[in-house]
Amino acid sequence: MHYKLLTPGPLTTTMTVKKAMLTDQCTWDQDYKEITQEIRRRLLSLAGVSEKEYTTILMQGSGSFGVEAVLSSMITPEDHLLICTNGAYGQRIATMCQRHGIVHTVYKVPENKIPKAEAVQKLLNDYPSISAIAMVHSETTSGILNELDEISALAKANDLLFIVDAMSSFGGIPMDISELKIDFLISSSNKCIQGVPGFSFVIGKKIELEKRKGYAKTLSLDLYDQYQVMEKDGKWRFTSPTHTVLAFLQALKELELEGGIEQRYLRYLTNNHLLQQKMSELGYETFIQNHQGPFITSFLYPKDRPFDFNNFYHHLKHNGFVIYPGKISDHDCFRIGNIGEIYPEDIHRLAEIVEKYSEVAYVS
Repeated sequence: MHYKLLTPGPLTTTMTVKKAMLTDQCTWDQDYKEITQEIRRRLLSLAGVSEKEYTTILMQGSGSFGVEAVLSSMITPEDHLLICTNGAYGQRIATMCQRHGIVHTVYKVPENKIPKAEAVQKLLNDYPSISAIAMVHSETTSGILNELDEISALAKANDLLFIVDAMSSFGGIPMDISELKIDFLISSSNKCIQGVPGFSFVIGKKIELEKRKGYAKTLSLDLYDQYQVMEKDGKWRFTSPTHTVLAFLQALKELELEGGIEQRYLRYLTNNHLLQQKMSELGYETFIQNHQGPFITSFLYPKDRPFDFNNFYHHLKHNGFVIYPGKISDHDCFRIGNIGEIYPEDIHRLAEIVEKYSEVAYVS
């Protein structure tokens, strides 16, 4: 059975993206290397940045591989990284820093709150050695969308390296990377661009890459070396996920045909508003009250009726939809994503299935 994936990635893809993977490619072939270069150019164009100032580096593995590549390659022994976190993915950055022995300070806020510039400024005053800031844009632990502008302004004013995990937001919401002075933005092939899993990518400032070469703590995640090899002719240092690359190029073309990031954002936003409306009508309350992002929503377990998540999950799956369990540390929630090849008619169909859900009527 084919399911609609209501998740933040991997997600539901088009049939044409799937079909793009039916061709086998040789990693050394010139045509394939040109595909890699086209993807790199298209990503810079999507980001709205200059090829003179920025570059794109593709990195084998999931989004976390890309984040770890930046942290382990671009943070020097002299750096002190401030990590702003309000969820599991911000905490994962802290865990990576612990593993690599990176000097860091964690600024943690509750999962339904966003990091504030005033608190960041206080930490900068308390720890003048801080030289870099890292944060997650769309924290899919909860679905909250963190604000970048004010913290970016602080990074700019204090000449700090600014690293943004935009895993579940890049390609799905307009953002001015150059104006935000983001030095390294990380995302993945299987998120808002609607490709399939297999690689992450980093949009990074060339000047910072050059300043920080030679500090990598690993071989396979050496961001600078990957950049240098890719710059020559599009070759990946190690075996690349060829089928995923072909699918991603098709996904990029389909994003352009849809009308670019602005139109995709409007579709996602429409989906999300409709999802919240329909679930509210059915008695499901959202965990995030402010700063809800347009990508995935956490819903609290209802308290006015019997509810078992596994039973609910299998009811939805039996009817063609797959969702995520909750990830909130101290509240019982489940999560429903609305990105990928998902449209309002899918949300209406989901609402009908949720309405028919009964603990008695369905046994997994």
